Amino acid sequence: MESSLLKIPDLAGKAVFITGASTGIGAALARAFAAQGAKVALHYNASIAAAQALAGEIEGAGGIVHLVQADFSSSADVRRSVEQAASKLGGLDGLINNAGGMVSRVRYEDATDADYDAIMDLNARSVVVASNAAIPHLKAHGGFIINTSSIAARNGASNGAGLYGSSKAFVSNVTRGMAKELIPFGIRVNAVAPGVITTPFHERYSTPEMMEAMLKTVPQGRLGVAEDCTGAYLFLASSALSGFVIGQVIEVNGGQLMP
Repeated sequence: MESSLLKIPDLAGKAVFITGASTGIGAALARAFAAQGAKVALHYNASIAAAQALAGEIEGAGGIVHLVQADFSSSADVRRSVEQAASKLGGLDGLINNAGGMVSRVRYEDATDADYDAIMDLNARSVVVASNAAIPHLKAHGGFIINTSSIAARNGASNGAGLYGSSKAFVSNVTRGMAKELIPFGIRVNAVAPGVITTPFHERYSTPEMMEAMLKTVPQGRLGVAEDCTGAYLFLASSALSGFVIGQVIEVNGGQLMP
């Protein structure tokens, strides 16, 4: 595949499973990794038309892609999807835990057990389960896991997104703990924390007024797009570029948060 991105030689031929990859950041990652010559397994849940269109685009440009459907609120489905991806790709060199969502905006004072379970299962438990299923494959010859956290993991979120932010704080800390456990096996674990990125996520959960208010807090003066995030993931996937980067969370937010 052709790409305006610089070529990263050690990504060519790698087998990478990207979850939540039919739209938004995941779709941009699928394009970016395929453009580097990686073999991509693209996970989707309900967005079959978008997933098929993206797969067709990647294949049309000469890339290798396989579709994997799964409901990531179900641990059984998560495990099945990882095994299916590994089977289709002939193994795994990398897992990108990108699947997730706000589920709903709910204030802490109104949150029910059902709200908690839905948000934590999709955003937190799925990362643990997918990684657990992928580890035996990655141990075969080393590799990487990259988790998608969020700016909300550090700033507490707002407007009813607190439980979502807490689930992402869990992801950031899981990244650190998992990194310590897995680096002896040559598996590097890191994360990327996007800021306000204009994707279907915000189309679903944020009003134009919310987006305008968030824009005012970004020093760079614009909201992000999915492609703003891809460089960080490619960097973390490449052992040539980031072989001594372990357990880190890279913030991609236009200066909105500078921890």
